[in-house]
Amino acid sequence: MTDATRRTPPSPAHGAPDRWRGAAGRRGLRRAALRRRAALRQGLRRTAPGQVLSRAAPVRGLHRAAVRLDSATPVDRDRAVDALRALAILGVVLGHWLVTALVADGNSLRAASPLQDMPWLSPISWVFQTLAVFFLAGGHVATRGYAAARSRGTSYGGWLSARLSRLFRPVAAVLGLWTVAVALLLLTGAEFVTVHTLVKLALSPLWFLLVFAALTAATPLLIRLHPLWPLVVVLHVDLLRFGFGAPAWLGWINLAAGWLVPYTLGAAWTRGELDHRRAGRVLLAGGAAATAGLVAWAGYPASMVGVPGAGISNLNPPTLAAVTFGLAQCGLALLLREPLRRAMRRPVAWAVVALVNLSAMTIFLWHQTALMATTATGLLLGRLPGLHTLPDGLGWVAARLAWLPVFALVLAGCWAAFRSFERGGGRRRSRVVRTHRPRRRTRAAGARHV
Repeated sequence: MTDATRRTPPSPAHGAPDRWRGAAGRRGLRRAALRRRAALRQGLRRTAPGQVLSRAAPVRGLHRAAVRLDSATPVDRDRAVDALRALAILGVVLGHWLVTALVADGNSLRAASPLQDMPWLSPISWVFQTLAVFFLAGGHVATRGYAAARSRGTSYGGWLSARLSRLFRPVAAVLGLWTVAVALLLLTGAEFVTVHTLVKLALSPLWFLLVFAALTAATPLLIRLHPLWPLVVVLHVDLLRFGFGAPAWLGWINLAAGWLVPYTLGAAWTRGELDHRRAGRVLLAGGAAATAGLVAWAGYPASMVGVPGAGISNLNPPTLAAVTFGLAQCGLALLLREPLRRAMRRPVAWAVVALVNLSAMTIFLWHQTALMATTATGLLLGRLPGLHTLPDGLGWVAARLAWLPVFALVLAGCWAAFRSFERGGGRRRSRVVRTHRPRRRTRAAGARHV
């Protein structure tokens, strides 16, 4: 398929030919969408992303499979959204693997971070703390999807149930395995501090799912909410906490308000308010300047992730600095949309992004388990550098980088074992490579297809 054939057809609201106007034209669009959907199902049966990696095919065969997957993708899909979501998930995974250490201390394991002894490594968190980008893409997809569901006549309950089942279906496998693991650890006499450390790391990703699910459920109320309002809430909460000595628990209001800022930016993206590159530049420059000022003059930590033993965490709960940093990230993401769209025209690049999106929750939920499984297995060989030793020098950093491929390999095993939970079992239509409703009907429902 050439670039010309992959271009999105013109919107009926922007100079479409007369044959697309009127009831007859809408019926023609619906019939065309049904034909594309039938062709897509046939193509996916031949080139499911999971099959692409599972086959022991030569490189040429993998490339042909990627080309077929690329051809099965609807021409009107905005692949930049999927690329941003994949980058956000992989950023979080790599960030956790780089700043999470399990130190062997006698018969127990305790959590540590290289940011404690090497605070000059804080810029690592600026690169890999990418949750704001995920909430930006999530808000865009949810608001667009809700508008499309309304245009099809789908009820709010049906739409929400479908979205939440995709989020929480893989959780059952994680909870089941760790329930058994905790029971075995306690029965074999493991130290309580070890069990607590492992469970906390394994289940920490669930807070993200709960917040994201709550925002998803509130999507109909957030479609028109301006991002400035939750930003003002975060500002006042921090002012009360750090300026007037209000109770620390007040900061947990920011757990919703802080992530509501990029989520509502995603809704603004759907409304078409962020299409101009100027919006990305303003967010990037303004967010970066505000974050630098807060760190330099207001006493906020430079690290955008929590550091054990630190008095203030920018992430738990989110602070104003974390939110302004997220604004800068969202601005950069918006500026990268066109380069990503061009990059995603390459079949192999698109196949990788599609696979990550199809397995996003499995990757996210199991990446800490992969780290801990590697650490526990390594104990059989003694205290290994970068795995069980204190993260207090560049030697540890070099050793940890060498362990990253091992973590990835173990995570791939977890993916192979538990990806069926994310798919729900059986043969399912892809959630990444799919056909959207015509743009005219979506715009009429208050969303803009991009």
